[in-house]
Parts: sequence; structure tokens; C-alpha cells
Amino acid sequence: MTQVRVRFAPSPTGPLHIGGVRTALFNYLFAKKHNGTFILRIEDTDQTRYVANAEQYITDALNWLEIPFDEGVGKNEKFGPYRQSERKHIYKKYIQELLDSGNAYYAFDTSEQLDAHRKDHEEKGKTFIYNWHNREKGRLVNSLVLTADEVQKRIENGDKYVVRFKSPQDETLVMNDIIRGEVKIDTNVLDDKILFKSDGMPTYHLANIVDDHLMEISHVIRGEEWLPSMALHVLLYRAFGWDAPEFAHLPLILKPTGKGKLSKRDGDKLGFPVFPLAYTNEATGEVSRGYKEDGYFPETVINFLAFLGWNPGTEQEIFSLEELVQSFDLKRVNKSGARFDPDKTKWYNQQYLQSKSDEELAEIFIPVLKQKCSDEILKQVQNDKNFVTKVVGLIKERATFVNDFWDLSSFFFETPKEYDAKASKKQWKEGTPEIMTNLISVLSEIEDFSSANIETIVKEWLTTNELGFGKVMPPFRLALVGAMSGPHLFDIVELIGKEETIQRIEKAISTL
Repeated sequence: MTQVRVRFAPSPTGPLHIGGVRTALFNYLFAKKHNGTFILRIEDTDQTRYVANAEQYITDALNWLEIPFDEGVGKNEKFGPYRQSERKHIYKKYIQELLDSGNAYYAFDTSEQLDAHRKDHEEKGKTFIYNWHNREKGRLVNSLVLTADEVQKRIENGDKYVVRFKSPQDETLVMNDIIRGEVKIDTNVLDDKILFKSDGMPTYHLANIVDDHLMEISHVIRGEEWLPSMALHVLLYRAFGWDAPEFAHLPLILKPTGKGKLSKRDGDKLGFPVFPLAYTNEATGEVSRGYKEDGYFPETVINFLAFLGWNPGTEQEIFSLEELVQSFDLKRVNKSGARFDPDKTKWYNQQYLQSKSDEELAEIFIPVLKQKCSDEILKQVQNDKNFVTKVVGLIKERATFVNDFWDLSSFFFETPKEYDAKASKKQWKEGTPEIMTNLISVLSEIEDFSSANIETIVKEWLTTNELGFGKVMPPFRLALVGAMSGPHLFDIVELIGKEETIQRIEKAISTL
């Protein structure tokens, strides 16, 4: 294989959708698998839709996901500039080459004239296509029917024009796509696409081809929506006399229902993000949710995106980035669309959460505690980070996100302010205060206040006094937690300590 150079070329028109992130990821994995280069190019030729903070957002998203580009704006600028708006001077030379070779032509048709042609065709039950069928019949105004002097005069007069590609007639174009195999196109159905406008700006099609050639792109890995453009792009390479890169068109990411392309609206409706990072629209103030802010790990996003359209051919589902690089193969990418599953995404996050050390999770949890706890408790927590680590170890199995930790563990950090009404009615009976008072006496005498030792002594007391577990343990848990939830009861007792345990039981006796 030749030196692999791939590019991710988003338009800075807003936040980066996860469909775009998946495209970036597959480019990254392919590049790293073949010791190649992953390039970020900003395709900002459409200045009307340009959003000022979108380019930085793209870079921030790739960095958070730990798939940074190797070459691009401000980084290893071997083939720069990497913003298309800064490459305008380059494209004029290449459009002139196409004009000189007869592969392109000037067209002076106004919008009104073209609309009239479309309407006329519709009335006759036909579809208007600007191509071999009508471009030289005199009904359209272009350099194929005008004389060279007439063309020159129009340009000098400042008439608006476009340059169109001259699609070939009566040819079957045979192309190859790494994912989809052989693709055949009848060139008679192709329209003569606009490549360049009189304002000096190229369209995507010209800029894309020229930039890919000059940047020595070896493989174009992009979304399925660009598949209809493949024929034009292959023909442009042929017109320039250049070798075309290899193409691979990725399947769509579908809605959770499996019908239609996933959109932001689907995320808003069903309660999941479709962007890697939260994004604020500076014009409207609208905030879009991000996976990072919703508590997902970057590894989660990488793992679930990799499986949207690709499979390793094994039963393995959890992959590190390094493992994905080793396993990735474009030939194992599916042709059909990949259904997005929000529940599976959460499952991935849960798997990654469980695999992290208690210490690492505690560090992520501490900022949450800073928002939730009183200054006094916070001071104790900061002086004893080991306490937070132990709490995390007891509750993380029940969590999907670190954001879940507070609801699962708040009773470790503060005495319950209230008690679950249903549980109180069921578990706190007439004789419970007396039993709880006696339990305080037992706990007061224990010196080794470790979970296992407390459990042994309390169980011996229950046996000696012929007390059933159901009379003691549920109200005991209610007193400590405020509800019938939480990890192993005696682990809670050990962690909050003797003094706090007794105070909570006393409070429950007086309250309930």
C-alpha cells in the first residue's frame, strides 16, 4: 500500500454531529493501522453558513476523544493552508486548466432563466437536467454556443457566470468503492455540476478534488451522502490527468427506530446527546447537550461509534483505542445503515466505569461533592480523600455515570434529612425504638469498628436475644440511609463511624 494519507474535512457551520465524529474516527483508525497521517482540513467555502466558534469546537472534540489530527491548521503544515477560504488563489489556476482542456465551460444563465426551464420541463412531465441533452442546443446561455468574443465581452462587462463541468455522453463509468464494491454509473444521467463562480469562490466539488490531490490524499473515507458525487469526482481526476484516491463511503447512522438519518431532534426528543461536547449557539443562545457534559467517558463514545457500521468479526465488544486500531478494516464496514441505540451507549459507559479504579473515579466525583456538600463536610472530604475512594468502591457497581454517585451515596456525607414514608410505615413498628436503643448499647461497646467485626457481634446479639433479622436490619438501614437502599449495611456503618452511626439511630428514634 502507498503511503496512507487520509483527511477529515468538516464544514465549520455548527457543532460536530456524531455522524461526523464517526467519519473522523474511521479515518483516524485507518491511518494509524497503516502508519499513515490523519489530516484535518476545514472546508469553509460556504461563508454564508460559517460559524465563528465551530472550528475550535471540532479541534476540541477530537482532542477530548483522544483522536487528534496529525496535520492541519497550526500543526505540521506540510501542505497548508488547511482552510479552503485561504486557498482561493489556488483554485483559479485549476479551473482554467479544465476550461482550456474543454472539460469545463462558462455558463451565463440567470436564476430566472433556469427556473423557467425547470417549470417548462415539469409541465411536460419531465425533469430538467443541465447536461449533454441541452447544453449545446441554443436554449441555454454558455460558452459552448456563444463565440469566444461574446464570452470575453460578457466577462469584461461583469456578467455573473459559473463554470460547469462538461460531463461525458454515452459512457458507463465503472468505479470501485472499498465498502460497496463495483459501482456503475451511466454518464447520461449526470448533470454538469457547477465548479466555480464569478465571485472567485470554488464549489465543494472543485476545491475538494484539488485539495485532495495537492495534499496527496491516498484514501477518501466519507459519509454515504457523498456517494452520488463519486462519479463527478472520478471524472474530475480523469480530466486533470491525476490518479484518483481510493474511495470508501460509510453507511448512515440511523434513528433508534432504524428509519431515517439520526438528527439532533431525535436526541432532544428521546433524551440523549448527538454532539461530543455541549455547544452554545452564539446567535440564539440555544445550548445543545454533549456526551462529555452528560457524563460519558471519551472511551465510551469511541467504542460505541466504532460499532456503528463496523464489526470486528468476533464476539468482543469492549475495545481500547489501541485494540480498535489493530482490528480495524474498511472491508468489515457494512453497506447498510447502522441503528443508533441509546441504551447500548449507556451500557458501554457502565462497562468503562466499572473498569476504572476507585481512586480515578473518586477524583472525578470530588468536583460533584464540591457542589453538593456543606463546607464542613467538604473540608473533611478534602482532608481524607481515601474516604471518598472507599465510598466509590461501595456504590460504583450500581452506577452508569459518575453523575449517579451522589444519589447513590449522599447518606455517606450527610445525615438523612427525611425518611422514606412507605419504608417508615412498613419497617418502623411499635417495638422498634426499644430494639434500636438496645442496638446503640451493643454498638457502643464495640472497639474494633470494622465491617466484619460489627456484623459478627450484631448477629451474635440477634441470636442471643432471639431477634429476627427483619425486626432489626430494615429499621437500622432506614436510620442510616433514610431509605431501603445502599450497599452492605455494615460497610456503611464502618465508613461513617461509631459516633455518626449512633447519632443517626438516635435521630431516627426521636423523629420516627
